[in-house]
Amino acid sequence: MVTKAKNGPKLPKQQLAILAVARFAEPLAATSIYPYLPEMIKSFGVPKNEVAKWAGFTGSIFSVAQSMSAVPWGRASDRFGRKPIILIGLTSTMICFIIWGVSTSLTMAITIRFIMGAGNGNVGILRTVVAELVPEKKLQPKAFSLMPLVWSIGSVFGPAFGGFFARPADQYPSLFGNSAFFKKYPFALPNLLAGVIFFISFMTGLLFLKETLESKRGHRDWGLVLGEKLTRPFKKRRHHHHHRNTRRHSFVDDGASAPLLAAESSQLPSQSTSTSIVDQDPPTLREIFTPQTIINLTSYTFLALHSVAFDQVLPVFLNYPLIEHTPENTHLPFKFTGGFGLGSDKIGTIYTVYGIACGVVQFFLFPWFCARFGVLRCYRVATLLFPLVYLLTPYTALIQDTHTRYAVFLTLILIKGVAVIIGFPCTTILLTNSASSLRILGTLNGFATTFSGLGRAVGPAVAGAIFTWGVTGRDYIIAPWWFLSAVAMVGAIPSWFIVEGEGPTRSLETDDEESSEEEEGVEDNEVNEGRALVSRAVGSTVDGGYGTVKRDAVQEAR
Repeated sequence: MVTKAKNGPKLPKQQLAILAVARFAEPLAATSIYPYLPEMIKSFGVPKNEVAKWAGFTGSIFSVAQSMSAVPWGRASDRFGRKPIILIGLTSTMICFIIWGVSTSLTMAITIRFIMGAGNGNVGILRTVVAELVPEKKLQPKAFSLMPLVWSIGSVFGPAFGGFFARPADQYPSLFGNSAFFKKYPFALPNLLAGVIFFISFMTGLLFLKETLESKRGHRDWGLVLGEKLTRPFKKRRHHHHHRNTRRHSFVDDGASAPLLAAESSQLPSQSTSTSIVDQDPPTLREIFTPQTIINLTSYTFLALHSVAFDQVLPVFLNYPLIEHTPENTHLPFKFTGGFGLGSDKIGTIYTVYGIACGVVQFFLFPWFCARFGVLRCYRVATLLFPLVYLLTPYTALIQDTHTRYAVFLTLILIKGVAVIIGFPCTTILLTNSASSLRILGTLNGFATTFSGLGRAVGPAVAGAIFTWGVTGRDYIIAPWWFLSAVAMVGAIPSWFIVEGEGPTRSLETDDEESSEEEEGVEDNEVNEGRALVSRAVGSTVDGGYGTVKRDAVQEAR
């Protein structure tokens, strides 16, 4: 039932859905390598005991490159606009990922991973776009949970691609057994499939994503013009009289709902406003690095370090052979070794179950947790869960009964998944709200990507090296996990010094609030709002994300 919206800000669901489609390919590509990475490293002639080290280094080199390029990409988005930089990142990653699938040596794989990381700065830029679309604090838990939700959905399909389509000539001999290409490049198929998803994400962003950088929002976008022409035959005919007089002239609508063709000057940001923004000097380090942003960046870096390192080392642990525990090789509680002895297909299944569970938590529980307990309190609790999970994970290899072993293991990684689902969007909200103005968000998120990239580089590399050290004649499989637990304990400390800020200031806020009554909306129930948002994300792949539903009115849960 369509009703008049009550006073209050509204989620720009249409543009968030398009962002979700543009984002989807990247988590799919990132998680699809987990099931087959140990086997891929082995195929390059790396000894079994050194697989963890080189798998960690392969993951680290991507993050090193990403951290080196994040700030330049962030500054480029501040100058040239968010949309073109996002599209460049998608194109670069698509090409590199396909080449990665046909790597024939460790050197080639590492080189491609480095180029892939350097060519994509979308992590920070997408957060900036969300922040520019949704500056209202009470809507931020929903808005900022969208990208992690997309990551969760991608992590469902990604491991399935990697686990079920790696080595197709061996797994599906009736279909691919005679293919010389897949025999020579056994890990190419999941990357080719991911390349198709990247192309869909690129085209969705090109045709329907609208610029949010204030100085670029008045510029003609030929991609949007083409998208409008392509979708026009599929739209229902509607009456538009008096539409211009009742339209909101808000910060969001100027960028997310501006006309696609040439508009009257009254509908666009004034020339003086655009000029003043373009002529502003780049933000200084003193503006960016306030005490609170430093604390938030530190906390975010530690979270990225241990969480990503866990995800990189886990498939190596699952692939490591089962060991029969005897008095000679087992001296509890510290000295023992062994893994699960699983192949890429079963590892892919585990990650798929993990991703589905994380998606359910993200969709149904995260907004309620934040509304009920607050963002900062949720984040602090999440930081305390990580060390416990890391400490207990290696001991699952000691459980003799297969069903019990998997039940305990899945329980632990699901707890870790809940902590991740809460931790990453919460730290993003806290970092965004520590910024003094929207002007510095692009650069601030570039630095956030840089520092988190350093964590993502150091964590997998060190954890992988410690894993190799622990299993090479020492039987200390606990070594990497206890290292990660110690890092997580240290990383929990900064969270107790964070003060939740009021958020960056923005322009046109008063205009936005005064005219909010003039827009129609549907459903004021918070849970249904979240479902509608995800439905738009999925449905946008069919209708181009260019539907006709107005933005829903959202009421703050109390």
